[in-house]
Amino acid sequence: MFGRLRKPEQREPARQHNLFEAAATYVAACAEDDQEALEEAGGWVSPEAMSFGVRELACRALIALARERDESPQTVARSLMGLPVA
Repeated sequence: MFGRLRKPEQREPARQHNLFEAAATYVAACAEDDQEALEEAGGWVSPEAMSFGVRELACRALIALARERDESPQTVARSLMGLPVA
């Protein structure tokens, strides 16, 4: 009788993702049009944290691209958005 008792299944604890990992995955999935990864990353952190992470990623990417192009961040941002450069 006791031989039939089963041990409870061992489940791995859910992996915690930080907001920067979530933002990087979310933005990359958006760029690659990967809806499944987009939805998954969207569930890793709160919407407020995701917003902060995406904003931080955008700033860092813009600074890196501006340095690479030897232009101001504003010029690069306007160019990327298809706006006239002032």
